[in-house]
Amino acid sequence: MQTIRRNDRGFWGWRLLVAATLAALAGNVGASAQTNSAADELLSAVVQLKTYINPEGRTVRGLGQQRAGSGIVIDDNGLILTIGYLMVEAHSAEITTNAGRKSAAEVVGYDHDTGFGLLRATEPLKVKPLPFGKSADLKEQDQVLAASFGGRAGIAPAYVMSLREFAAGWEYLIPGAIFTAPAHSDWSGAALVSRDGKLVGVGSLVVGDVTGQGKNLPGNLYVPIDLLPPIMADLLTLGRVSGPGRPWLGLNAEEVRGRVFVSRVTGDGPAERAGVGAGDIIIAINGDAPRSLADFYRKLWSIGGAGAAVTLELLQTDGVKRVAVKSMNRLDHLRLKSTF
Repeated sequence: MQTIRRNDRGFWGWRLLVAATLAALAGNVGASAQTNSAADELLSAVVQLKTYINPEGRTVRGLGQQRAGSGIVIDDNGLILTIGYLMVEAHSAEITTNAGRKSAAEVVGYDHDTGFGLLRATEPLKVKPLPFGKSADLKEQDQVLAASFGGRAGIAPAYVMSLREFAAGWEYLIPGAIFTAPAHSDWSGAALVSRDGKLVGVGSLVVGDVTGQGKNLPGNLYVPIDLLPPIMADLLTLGRVSGPGRPWLGLNAEEVRGRVFVSRVTGDGPAERAGVGAGDIIIAINGDAPRSLADFYRKLWSIGGAGAAVTLELLQTDGVKRVAVKSMNRLDHLRLKSTF
């Protein structure tokens, strides 16, 4: 197992890291009581989020009809950023602040490509928004804080262990994903905060190897905040990113020794309708062999926008089969609110 390098000597180093970051959050390195009060005020931007999903939602089977995690208040009008799987297909949501104030929240937008979701509280939350930092400025071994709902009780110090591309089985690929260790137990929607007290990532997953080198060091994956500003205007006005979107096939895949295996197909999705099944091996897409899961996605998305026809060559138990899949926009397959 890889050893996490600590520049500040063990347990007391962790305490100093927390204290230094809280001081940065407070903007005050003076009296500790004043610093703690100001830090608590800013950490109150991380709120509890509970969502209630459309009973007929496509994601209910995998993610449940009721979901809970953290959200991050990012403006003075109650706009809340979270990880999208907590709120996709929600018909209602509830926010609770550290002060115990509860508010209903309305879905604003969801983006499958980044994994971000936005909601807005229906009444003032009276908390200070958490300012954005630059995730591109992070470096390996940087000290950070993971902050879930609960103020200082929800804080977990961590180190950035790697910054790299991340490909997931649900047709998801993001650049510059932030991998941290040790793992934070309440990662869903948690804020990743830099040492200068700014938001640099949103908690998405717990992973078994944050190094990407097979060293079995568990931790968390955060979606970099730099992916949000380019799509923010569309999410606020349209509820989704404008345009046709990427072509989506409706399959889950895994990479094993450079081969792309289909592990599951989405019911009534394009892949299932075309005859793709679990256990198939994708040996070519439009005549080109994918070298990895990430390469498969890049080849798929280079074909055109959602609706583009895709030809897959599949190795099945009875030989090679060629199928034509008419792709679609992932959002058009979900049971989203009419406001989307």
